[in-house]
Amino acid sequence: MEKKETKEEPAPAPAEQENGPLIEDEIERSKVGIMRALCDRQDPETKEVDDLMIRRFLRARDLDIEKASTMFLKYLTWKRSMLPKGHIPEAEIANDLSHNKVCMQGHDKMGRPIVVAIGNRHNPSKGNPDEFKRFFVYTLEKICARMPRGQEKFVSIGDLQGWGYSNCDIRGYLAALSTLQDCYPERLGKLYIVHAPYIFMTAWKVIYPLIDANTKKKIVFVENKKLTPTLLEDIDESQLPDIYGGKLPLVPIQET
Repeated sequence: MEKKETKEEPAPAPAEQENGPLIEDEIERSKVGIMRALCDRQDPETKEVDDLMIRRFLRARDLDIEKASTMFLKYLTWKRSMLPKGHIPEAEIANDLSHNKVCMQGHDKMGRPIVVAIGNRHNPSKGNPDEFKRFFVYTLEKICARMPRGQEKFVSIGDLQGWGYSNCDIRGYLAALSTLQDCYPERLGKLYIVHAPYIFMTAWKVIYPLIDANTKKKIVFVENKKLTPTLLEDIDESQLPDIYGGKLPLVPIQET
């Protein structure tokens, strides 16, 4: 009796097996491979990250392998110092969490998770700068963990209603900006700044020049009278926080 040959399905490529979806762009895929090999020689922890993370660092430096590698290796050193346990324990940021200054709920039409930062709940005189840095990293880690497969970015709403000089924290804002740009590149999809009072522009003039060009393109100041319609362009009513005319209640990030 003749034995039928069975055709075996090819095994997935290593990048797909271990590192998530394959990178379709040939140039990006090639540069990711080169950068991974270069960085692995200097820091073996390179093996622990996926191709998409390496691509984010490359994109943040316009696909310049040398610049992206320097940035990425600095990130790995920073991560060992900031996240020695792999996460920020909530006990270390209890004060910042108690103010419920950051909430997370819903996704936009592209599937990006939505985070809301409430500016008037942040009072630097009653806080600790180092704790605030850890709190910001905790927030970013929570957001990234909530991203669905295939999604790399998040959307933020910075709500400045009732914001005043007692809430102004230039030092904290700059530390947060540095962390976002240097350690979580290409994660921010869009930032809506809403209810911004005129006095906030004094602080904005200090911060704005230090924002990189790619990030600046993602920031939108929304007029009060156009608030709900503007947000509804990108976010379904069912996913929009109720304080902006949607149907979802705000949930403090530690409760998500």
